Amino acid sequence: MWMWSIPYGPEKAHRWGPETATLKYSPLSFFPSPHCCTWWVIAWWVIDNCRFSWCEEDYYLTTYCAEIVNTLTNGMFIYLGWKGLRNCISEGHDRIFLITFLGYLLVGCGSFLFHATLWYSMQLVDELSMIYTTCLMCWATFGYGHTTTIQTLLGLFLLTIAGSITLIYHHLQDPFFHQNAYALLTTIVLCRSWYLMETRLRSTQSATVTQMWSMIRYGLSFFLGGFLLWNADNAYCSQLRLARREVGMPWGWLLEGHGWWHLLTGWGAYYYIVYGIWLRSCLDGRQGEYVCDWNRVWSLPVVRRRRKGLGVNGKTNGVGNRVSGPNGEVMKKA
Repeated sequence: MWMWSIPYGPEKAHRWGPETATLKYSPLSFFPSPHCCTWWVIAWWVIDNCRFSWCEEDYYLTTYCAEIVNTLTNGMFIYLGWKGLRNCISEGHDRIFLITFLGYLLVGCGSFLFHATLWYSMQLVDELSMIYTTCLMCWATFGYGHTTTIQTLLGLFLLTIAGSITLIYHHLQDPFFHQNAYALLTTIVLCRSWYLMETRLRSTQSATVTQMWSMIRYGLSFFLGGFLLWNADNAYCSQLRLARREVGMPWGWLLEGHGWWHLLTGWGAYYYIVYGIWLRSCLDGRQGEYVCDWNRVWSLPVVRRRRKGLGVNGKTNGVGNRVSGPNGEVMKKA
């Protein structure tokens, strides 16, 4: 046991009832799991005896929270979601990004409740909100510049996609299906946004595009880093549990890979949405109106309205305290 550490306790009797994270139930169905034979009905939900858990041990600290680290690390999503909502409202960004940040906030709240209770209903809120939020970004990216009719048809198509993923995931109960669906949708949206950025902005706003690529690299690094840590958490779970108990709390919390996944993907997803806001303002020709304040990796980027009197010849590259010179080079503001 390390100095200034607290030993992990045994699993306690808890307050939330049997864990239901692999329960084959949602408001769409009242049938038990085909993979589990023991089940019973309590109130309006069905509970079965199967469970799906993460590597963090359950109820070792409090009887009110199943996975304390996996629960509290969702504070990153909740804080950044609130920050993004406030920015969209105060700076007048397009409504689709306000709705996207609402979805981002819902992911954090759902994940918080899921890891605290291990209820299947909260697992659906957590994981399906990721799909729905990505579909919103897909609509914002692919619908840009098209007529209202095309945007409406695209919205109906994405609604069908989201609904189909929901039903299939509920039926299969396979986390790999959810992860692959989310990864595919995210990849499609990113590739489309990169295409728009390069084809429509590179020739006229080269300095801005270079800065955008920097933001993209950081955001992807956070995502991939979190994914690798989570997979390591799964692959070496038994060894990590022994190591956590060896060093005690709070040092053992640093070895919670799924908690790091929450922190890093929360940061990366925030970058992803802010990048979408910045790209939209530039595509709309409003790069002289908005500025992206971002001082690199450990700061949080935010797109704000530019204060009057800044810029060279009324043109900016939209990055922090920099402006574009007559030939497009990046210059510091006086």
